[in-house]
Amino acid sequence: MPGMKPGPDSIGIVAISHGCTGVAARACGLVGLEPTRVAELLKDRPSWFRDCRAVDVLNVLPTANGGTIELLYMQLYAPTTLAPARDFWLLRYTSVLEDGSLVVCERSLKNTQNGPSMPAVQHFVRAEMLPSGYLIRPCEGGGSIIHIVDHMDLEPWRVPEVLRPLYESSTVLAQKTTMAALRQLRQIAQEVSQSNVTGWGRRPAALRALSQRLSRGFNEALNGFTDEGWSMMGNDGMDDVTILVNSSPDKLMGLNLSFANGFPSVSNAVLCAKASMLLQNVPPAILLRFLREHRSEWADSSIDAYSAAAVKVGPCSLPGSRVGGFGGQVILPLAHTIEHEEFLEVIKLEGVAHSPEDAIMPRDVFLLQLCSGMDENAVGTCAELIFAPIDASFADDAPLLPSGFRIIPLDSGKEASSPNRTLDLASALEIGPTGNKASNDYSGNSGCMRSVMTIAFEFAFESHMQEHVASMARQYVRSIISSVQRVALALSPSHLSSHAGLRTPLGTPEAQTLARWICQSYRLYMGVELLKSGSEGSETILKTLWHHSDAIMCCSLKDITLEKIFDDHGRKTLCTEFPQIMQQGFACLQGGICLSSMGRPVSYERAVAWKVLNEEENAHCICFMFINWSFV
Repeated sequence: MPGMKPGPDSIGIVAISHGCTGVAARACGLVGLEPTRVAELLKDRPSWFRDCRAVDVLNVLPTANGGTIELLYMQLYAPTTLAPARDFWLLRYTSVLEDGSLVVCERSLKNTQNGPSMPAVQHFVRAEMLPSGYLIRPCEGGGSIIHIVDHMDLEPWRVPEVLRPLYESSTVLAQKTTMAALRQLRQIAQEVSQSNVTGWGRRPAALRALSQRLSRGFNEALNGFTDEGWSMMGNDGMDDVTILVNSSPDKLMGLNLSFANGFPSVSNAVLCAKASMLLQNVPPAILLRFLREHRSEWADSSIDAYSAAAVKVGPCSLPGSRVGGFGGQVILPLAHTIEHEEFLEVIKLEGVAHSPEDAIMPRDVFLLQLCSGMDENAVGTCAELIFAPIDASFADDAPLLPSGFRIIPLDSGKEASSPNRTLDLASALEIGPTGNKASNDYSGNSGCMRSVMTIAFEFAFESHMQEHVASMARQYVRSIISSVQRVALALSPSHLSSHAGLRTPLGTPEAQTLARWICQSYRLYMGVELLKSGSEGSETILKTLWHHSDAIMCCSLKDITLEKIFDDHGRKTLCTEFPQIMQQGFACLQGGICLSSMGRPVSYERAVAWKVLNEEENAHCICFMFINWSFV
């Protein structure tokens, strides 16, 4: 493997296989840790493999050469509600070679090898690990060279046909196991070398533990294993949302719900509402980014307030009609992994009313949030947004009741390249025939893009309120599903192309040209730069414009649909100022109310409108910038 050239079926330094039984991947990398430490970390699979529920060592036998043979039982979580979990019976052999290298070999124990026949476990499908493992070689200057081989047969025929690509993809295996192992080793090596304190005065290991607790709690809720105390409730005549209840002491102790500040907690049970849905033609990374950045488009503030209050001491009323909305959402970064593929952050929801009495003086709600899979160019990765309410004190052992979303791409082949992000424009930007062609090509390339989204929300509650909370949870998850479907349709390239190029893919020459025209015209009329210095090159300008803190919207001069943007007052103001915009080139508008692309009312402090000129200095469109905006 040293010196191996990556072939067409490679992801960076990881080689993936398409011609073998099952799914397989291998990699070779350098890490700044000693071989014994590397082996110790890799054997602790639940600490870095998020799908791993448990690895139980049932027996250890010494070998003549100083090595060990271990009998293991391993369980993997199911990633979605539509498939059962997997388990393995394994033999693991560890030995030290003469040159100091460590070898760790694993494979499934099967009765065809004259071994015992291991009984099936309820709710699990028995999968097979083919010869896999690690070769860890010491480096002269310190550190280790590690060779990883992962090879499994996940029994894809035991899942619905639509999900089989997930279980037949070596790319998915490479992302979840091979690359995850290397990332964990590099992350810990960096922490050892720096040993610093990061976000909110916490050490990296403590933040990693919080991330792991969020992920594990979400997986436990999603799978709802009976040995964890989960039991299923009957449905309400529809089977789209599954309700599980858990009142086991272990679950409550894990949440610190049994006693808090020395007093018994009112909440004495946990309910989980979960569902899965198939999505077409929307990139998981883009959808997840929208859900993260526009929480008020799908979340109910009264539900967030209820969830935050339910894990604290004191009675908490069941949420009914809204008594307060989001004053704003502030994302406070805590930590991220080396390659920025995962973020841990605190979300501050400002001015949320916990109860009718709080409507006079709303409180802030804090969420601990784990976000991953936002890189549109990563192949075979799932996108996750997992969050849990926390107290403002944010203790390391704070009770966590995770909820969230997981979006898994079902077409993870290397040939299915990720599409570009879409730029939200208010109406058709008539660049010419090439513009429409680019948009149509975009949708054509993405026409087969499929993914499955799984949603799980947990609620702590008082046992006598079970039916009421279950009804609320069902309605809430159904409303979220409806919101997600609406957002996914709006972000779908095929939907966009059917509207005569309402949005142009980010990165196309047309979108980049428009971004340049917008910035040049702003400089011409306002005398200042729209973007910060350093934004050079069309692609960089477009990206910076896309991430601008103020909302920027363009309208074609031939089709200004004011009723879709402004309220009556705003329309009257714009009609008054329109001649000035066309003659002077710009105008400043007073604050008011407008509508988001999803039809939500948005308040803004003030707005600036200016004429956008093309290369011939002819008016191409009008651009609006809404300053200090927030959802009403």
